[in-house]
Amino acid sequence: MGKLAEGLDKAVEGAFTRPIPKSAGARMRYLVRHLKGTRPVADLLGISQRTVERYVKDQLKRPRQPLATRMEREVRKRWQPQIRAKAKQHAATTGGLVLDARARFGFTAAPGTTDDARLRHITQALPPRYAARLFDAQEQGAAEQQLIDIAAEGLQEIYFKDRGRRAQGLLVEFTDIDYIEVDL
Repeated sequence: MGKLAEGLDKAVEGAFTRPIPKSAGARMRYLVRHLKGTRPVADLLGISQRTVERYVKDQLKRPRQPLATRMEREVRKRWQPQIRAKAKQHAATTGGLVLDARARFGFTAAPGTTDDARLRHITQALPPRYAARLFDAQEQGAAEQQLIDIAAEGLQEIYFKDRGRRAQGLLVEFTDIDYIEVDL
């Protein structure tokens, strides 16, 4: 998973109303309840069905780090699906999202202007149509580069072109991402 996809997930997780379960047993019980059985959980986590049953009964309490990481990731992915859907819907229809990034921005512009890529820090609110496109692309399994292209198009239209009021022929390239954060 890329930086922008992780940023989108963290932004949606900010809307959660309850924290995810903390103990290994509680996380395992949540996964068993959500996936409707111990066999699908065992297949998902790459462990035996008997191990899943031991965690459910609290006979095992401290998983090794790789298993603990996989459990947390799978629980986060499935935690509060209705809250997650409402947050995405709000961002895609009325709220939009705020993109905070430090990356190298290059331009294709009119002759005589500088088009050298340079490192910039930009914090910009993007309108709901770009939020909708980003979330739709993420749900359809788009590659990280496709998500970055959508974000670059949004920054190009809103930040650099000022919604069409300047720099008409400008095309923005968004590369060498140092960090990127998304907020709803």
